[in-house]
Amino acid sequence: MVDISGLAKHFGEVHAVDGVDMQILQGEILAIVGSNGAGKTTLLRMISGGHSIDRGSLFFQSLDVSRLGLIQRARLGIIYSFQIPALFENLSTLDCLRMALLTREHKTVLFFPTIEKFPLVRKEAEDILDMFQIPKDSCACLLPHGQRKLLDVAMAFALKPRLLLLDEPTSGVSTKEKGQVMDTIMPIIRQTNTTTVIVEHDMEIVTRYSDRVIVMDQGRVLAQGTPQEVLNNPEVGEVLLWR
Repeated sequence: MVDISGLAKHFGEVHAVDGVDMQILQGEILAIVGSNGAGKTTLLRMISGGHSIDRGSLFFQSLDVSRLGLIQRARLGIIYSFQIPALFENLSTLDCLRMALLTREHKTVLFFPTIEKFPLVRKEAEDILDMFQIPKDSCACLLPHGQRKLLDVAMAFALKPRLLLLDEPTSGVSTKEKGQVMDTIMPIIRQTNTTTVIVEHDMEIVTRYSDRVIVMDQGRVLAQGTPQEVLNNPEVGEVLLWR
């Protein structure tokens, strides 16, 4: 589904991503792990179009998207799960979803009440909120942190991703909430067969939910394989101090 060759991104003298070669397979859940500063989030943003590519190529479903921007890639179905923008902070969860759905349909909403002109959007928004077990009438700003994370992903799902990019979906969430968040998100990803890349630090989550793992170190791919193969790799253990 995705073929990446020689991908590189430099910030001054820092080689954040340095010659990465990798593939993302249709329907798989791929986890990217590594220590802080390994290049994980930079790589994810390069895939999404949020960061430009200094060198290398990125093909999505046989189409060279290396020079396409964030919006162009999103229209192809490459969706990066985002934190709720400040614009949405005082909206209800239902209105957040409706805004995401209208974005998907390329609707321009200059005045928010005009959203009521799209009744089918309301129904789809309600269905997505039910699927993610998010209350419909709560203000987004008042949600517990775990449910805010779910709302982030629900808004991404509203855009009908072909490739879903999740950057630390459980960061800042309590141990109890981590399980609740992942046990809600992952069955939906499996049921919809959504190809997903997750940047994650928690190896328990990686082991439980991912099909394959890529380990990054200093901007490069150090190792890859099944979760168990990666955990048993002594070189990986030395770098990430899992042992």
